[in-house]
Amino acid sequence: MLKKIQRFGGAMMTPVLLFAFTGLVVGITSVLKNPQIVGNIANPETNWFKFWQLVEEGGWTVFRQMPLLFAIGLPIGLAKKANARACMETFVLYCTFNYFVGALMTLWNFGIDMSQEIGGTSGLTTIAGIKTLDTNLFGAIIIAGLVVYLHDKFFDKKLPDFLGVFQGSVFVYIVGFFVMIPCALITVLVWPKVQLGIFHLQGLLVASGAFGVWVYTFLERILIPTGLHHFVYTPFIFGPAVVEGGIQTHWVQHIQEFAKSTEPLKTLFPQGGFALHGNSKIFGAIGIALAMYATSKPEKKKITAGLLIPVVFTAVVSGITEPLEFTFLFIAPLLFAVHSVLAATMATVMYIFGVVGNMGGGLLDFIFLNWLPMFPNHRGTVFTQIIIGIIFTGIYFIVFKFLIQKMNLKTPGREEDDEEAKLYTKSDYRAKKGEAGAEKVGTDQLDDQALIILEALGGKENIEELNNCATRLRVSVKDETKLASDSVFKQAGAHGVLRKGKAIQVIVGLTVSSVKERIEGLMK
Repeated sequence: MLKKIQRFGGAMMTPVLLFAFTGLVVGITSVLKNPQIVGNIANPETNWFKFWQLVEEGGWTVFRQMPLLFAIGLPIGLAKKANARACMETFVLYCTFNYFVGALMTLWNFGIDMSQEIGGTSGLTTIAGIKTLDTNLFGAIIIAGLVVYLHDKFFDKKLPDFLGVFQGSVFVYIVGFFVMIPCALITVLVWPKVQLGIFHLQGLLVASGAFGVWVYTFLERILIPTGLHHFVYTPFIFGPAVVEGGIQTHWVQHIQEFAKSTEPLKTLFPQGGFALHGNSKIFGAIGIALAMYATSKPEKKKITAGLLIPVVFTAVVSGITEPLEFTFLFIAPLLFAVHSVLAATMATVMYIFGVVGNMGGGLLDFIFLNWLPMFPNHRGTVFTQIIIGIIFTGIYFIVFKFLIQKMNLKTPGREEDDEEAKLYTKSDYRAKKGEAGAEKVGTDQLDDQALIILEALGGKENIEELNNCATRLRVSVKDETKLASDSVFKQAGAHGVLRKGKAIQVIVGLTVSSVKERIEGLMK
């Protein structure tokens, strides 16, 4: 079960990764259109304003088509065969589902007034131009999962020769077409009640205040090793857990309104307390790295710095913390638990002092989506956040340094001179013709990395399923005893390995999608 959940969580990252860029586009354009920041050049009548308005409209693509994006994106990671065909089938059937929903409500009402305007309390929206119930990401994810199931079951179904034209994607669509009718009926009967429940849940979570912020942030961090953290932040950041449309979409939609208002940001958008987990990625990461460097052996400080600087830079700038966190997670799990507690406490303290926003990423998100737009009228909040963050950098440093020294934890730079693991080379693979795609040896570093990781996983014959999220390879193997030691993976460039029976996660970093593609090429 855990393997399937992890696989699903990894698949969700396929569309999520697009938000990093489009969010920055909307944030930067809002800054460049703000007369308080750039002066009179940003008046609506100027070509400057019109140009950046044009760019901003393009940036809204992902936010306005989010359910459709998830519906198409999930099959890339979930389908076991013919992923591209699965994406097409999901797109068509998801649109079919929404046409059925709209038709049912128009023809039989079901207590829903289709003449209402979309948005607000109507519970209606448009998806690919179809007026339908707003099932948000939940509807997209459920339909996508169902279509993937139908795809895997029926795509290779052999039909009689005279019906051969209906095989493959056509047959999946035929079956799915009739499945969508009861799905649409269930939706119009059940979803309005779910919408009402979500509305009440939003109020409850917002009312939970500082306690709710602490619990949310703690869970978002502590579940990272399991890969289940996607299920914590996704309903908040991209779904309707605390605000319709998700925190990220709501923030960018109202960013100019918030920026122009002189009311406290916490009053304007209290839901933004559930998007402060990015602070640990900046202030916490720096404190952790400084503690590791300070406690490393004198003769290993240069090596330690060379290891820590790139992973800290990645965490601070982009918000991808797994390379850093997995540097010490398996060596000292206690430190990760302490990290989760400190991250939750920092976010809570900031929230108590009025800091809210859309701060789930790294420094780029902070600057362009929060600090620059808000600075003219909310500079006090910005300074408060930075001061609290710096204080927690110091707390991180002191606590981590104390624990590392007190418990003699073997963090980077403190390890003993262990036996060096064998690192396979291209020559080794050429000597093993026919094994793990040796005949397809690549020509760059990623090719070499893919070859080594594939061999460390037990070869192509040992891989049952291969997927990835933002930084990890998620692999299902047939025999976990054939896996190499962690040291072999690390010498191949991996930051760590998480083993849960036959479910394996190899933390590669931001190049993981390229490494996965190369491994898939070697397996053919």
